[in-house]
Amino acid sequence: MDNNVMKIVYTFFLGALLALFVGLGIQTFYPGPEMPEPTSGVEFVPEGSGAPTEEQREEMAENERQWRQWQEEQQDYNRNVGVVALVSSVLLLVLSLVLEKRNRVLTNGVMLGGLFTLLYAIGRSFASSETTMTFIAVGVGLAVVLFLGHRRFFQDRPAEDAPEEERPERTGVRTAPPERP
Repeated sequence: MDNNVMKIVYTFFLGALLALFVGLGIQTFYPGPEMPEPTSGVEFVPEGSGAPTEEQREEMAENERQWRQWQEEQQDYNRNVGVVALVSSVLLLVLSLVLEKRNRVLTNGVMLGGLFTLLYAIGRSFASSETTMTFIAVGVGLAVVLFLGHRRFFQDRPAEDAPEEERPERTGVRTAPPERP
């Protein structure tokens, strides 16, 4: 019983670490645009002090221009991060299919990491405000989840109580078939 609990904990921990690894890797090697700093003295014009001066209006207009430019760059950045995270999630999910017959706990952890990364990709796609990218990310996510769900939960598999030679290997260690007289 304790071993089963540890397997579940390990699976979730591995999944979360893989998603964090992808997210932090993207942030490390592809940092986002820096937020502009407002120029001094333009944060606000106190009420009752009259209309802002021409110089203050120019500074406010420049701050507004820089802010809008940063927002556009941030949306492009979110779109690009969404694409990279989406590709990473698909690669993790493919890796989980490759490892499927070797070790069930490792496979489940990698698959969960791919699914968490897929959620991250969809979130970044939403932040990009680009409906096309968001639709593609959700569409890929839906297709991947349906495929994995069908493959993992609805395909015919040998029963757990089937004889050893009929069950797929799970440990990665192959044993010799029993000798026959």
